Formats: sequence, C-alpha cells, structure tokens
Amino acid sequence: MLLFVGALRAATVPCFTRAIGLFSFTVVFSSQPAPCVLQRRPPISNLSANCWSHLHSLNMFNSYNVKFYHRKALTSPYPGSHVERSQVPEDKVGWLIEWKDYNPVEYTAMSVLAGPIWADPPINDKGFAPKFNERDGEVERKSLNGLYVVENGRPRNPAGRTGLTGRGLLGRWGPNHAADPVVTRWKRDGSGNKVAHPVTGKNILQFVAIKRKDCGEWAIPGGMVDPGEKISATLKREFEEEALNSLQKSPEEKAELEKQLHKLFSQEHFVVYRGYVDDPRNTDNAWMETEAVNYHDETG
Repeated sequence: MLLFVGALRAATVPCFTRAIGLFSFTVVFSSQPAPCVLQRRPPISNLSANCWSHLHSLNMFNSYNVKFYHRKALTSPYPGSHVERSQVPEDKVGWLIEWKDYNPVEYTAMSVLAGPIWADPPINDKGFAPKFNERDGEVERKSLNGLYVVENGRPRNPAGRTGLTGRGLLGRWGPNHAADPVVTRWKRDGSGNKVAHPVTGKNILQFVAIKRKDCGEWAIPGGMVDPGEKISATLKREFEEEALNSLQKSPEEKAELEKQLHKLFSQEHFVVYRGYVDDPRNTDNAWMETEAVNYHDETG
C-alpha cells in the first residue's frame, strides 16, 4: 500500500506549462496489497488534454507478456473535445474477438492536423510512408511491448479496441514514447538519520511529484521523447523543466542545476516500468508508451 503524507512545497504556475514546481510526498510501503497508481503529466505537444493517465500495474503487460486490459482508453468524451467514443463492451475489447459491426468514430484533433513538428502527417499523405515496428529515421516506431499489427496501412492498438480511430491528440501513428523520472530519497531527521513510520516501522521514502493546476491531480514529472533523443536525456530534461522550472531560470542558474543533477542522473538507476500506458488519449491507431526510471538520491 502506498501512503502519501507529504505536502506541497512550491506554488504551481499557470496551467499548460512544463514547469509546474517541486513537490514532495512521503511513501510508506506495507505488506497490504493495493493497486499501484502512478500519474503522468501530458507532454508539451499535447497540452490540450485534460487530467489523465494512470499506470495500472495490475492491468498491463510488459516484457513478461502478462496480458492487460485498458479502461481509461475507453472513456468519453475524448480529452479536450466533445467527441464520444463508440461504446466497446468489455468482452469485445480484444482484437481476437470477432465484431463485424464495430464502427469506431474517426477523430484527430485540429492541433495535430495543423502539422506541428511533433506530429506525423495524415496516413494517406503523398510521400508519407512510415516504417512501423522499426526505427524510422529519427522516429522510434517500435513498441516496448513487441510487434503490433498494421491493418490497412494503420497500426493497431495492442491493448485492443478503443471506440475511436485516428490519432486524437497524439502526434504519432502507433506508439508515442514518453519517459518518467521517479526521483527518490529517504526521509531524514535533523541529524541525518532515516525516519521510520510510527506504525509500520519501515523507513519513509520520499519522491518528487508535481501538481497539475488544470485538474489538481498529483503527477510524476515526465514528457515525450524527442526524435533521436536517448531516454536518459529525456528523463533528465523533463525533470529539470517540470520539477525544477529550468525554463524560467537564468543561464547561470541553469548551469548550477546541471551541475547538481549530473551526478544523480549519471548513477545506477532502476527501470520501474516499460510499456503501454492506459491513457484517455489513446485510440485504435495511436497510443502512449513510457519508460519510468527511478533515480535515488542517497545524500538527500
């Protein structure tokens, strides 16, 4: 079970910015089973989306081929719109279940159709020939969950039907890759000793979180992997921009931040999760995937 007993440490700035602020929760792990819930911020390229995605660790699959079932990807209305998905019964989510009458709604947001640099062209555009299931130039179109089906020139969501085709608010056909840095430290007293929880007796682990002003939900700082960018670079960049407000700092302050974070993000780390994200922006043809990585600051 996760017990959050922390408090807001910095005021949020206006919504729809990357730099939200620095927050801290304390986390106590106990032996009582409970679903793990992690929340992600939407990337800068898709900021018209509302509150959002939860990583339901019990309902996803990863490299161990554990089957999953998405829920948020079936909800209506679609984020940032009044578009209603076609209803998909639970027993017909899987593509292996025949459903001849399946008639999903087609929707791609105008912000995506406008052709920003972070978005693909329409699938039928002349000269656009994406290489699915492989590295396509600087764009990574491979899924963290293995091969996905391409039907009639469109990639198919590996988690099943969503009641919506097109890309919605997502820029890429197929997987849209993100990265989430989970930065932790042990809670310590004034003498530097680790603080134990009074009930469980376990040491209290703190992690950095941000609070979204548009929806009020707590989230792990994170964002999209830029074309050609290494995951390690994305993790460090997103933490600086979203948790430490680096975009608003002077060159001197940025240099000091770089110095402080270089050691933390260069050390040994632990991959918490890699794979599909049950996200309300997902469609039959575009979906979110992430790599969540833990960097532990032993010095505090």
